[in-house]
Amino acid sequence: MDKMPPGLIDVIKPYLDTYEKLDGLSFQKCIFIFLSNSGGEKITELALEFWRNKKKREEIKLSDVESHLLKHAFNNKKGGFWHSSLIDRNLIDVFVPFLPLEEEHVRMCVRAELRHRDRAINEELVTKIAGEMSYYPEGERVYSVKGCKTVATKISLFL
Repeated sequence: MDKMPPGLIDVIKPYLDTYEKLDGLSFQKCIFIFLSNSGGEKITELALEFWRNKKKREEIKLSDVESHLLKHAFNNKKGGFWHSSLIDRNLIDVFVPFLPLEEEHVRMCVRAELRHRDRAINEELVTKIAGEMSYYPEGERVYSVKGCKTVATKISLFL
């Protein structure tokens, strides 16, 4: 969504609005999923704030994030939701935040990729590969910079 030109998404508004049928078809049970990096900085700030206050990432509630995401998506001039009628008319039911991944989550990704390659799980290798990833804040190594996106590549370097 953050790469889509502003206003284009409003083309699907009739399918999300409360019409009984559109062109003879009912869209009331359809699920539309919109992916966006919009608001990612806010999510990161919130996650770091929780961490600094000695709270676990899992304690972050949807209500802690949703209003920030809604405002950011609607007011981001470069994003596809900028002043979108989908937001203006409350046609989006839920904003699901993707929280930053901690090192343990990266280890889980390493294990999953090793299983995918039919390799035995070697915890020493898992720790080594997860340790090679970049984390922030610098010196603290709390959250993965790239999530699990480069895990497969890192594994290839070690095998």
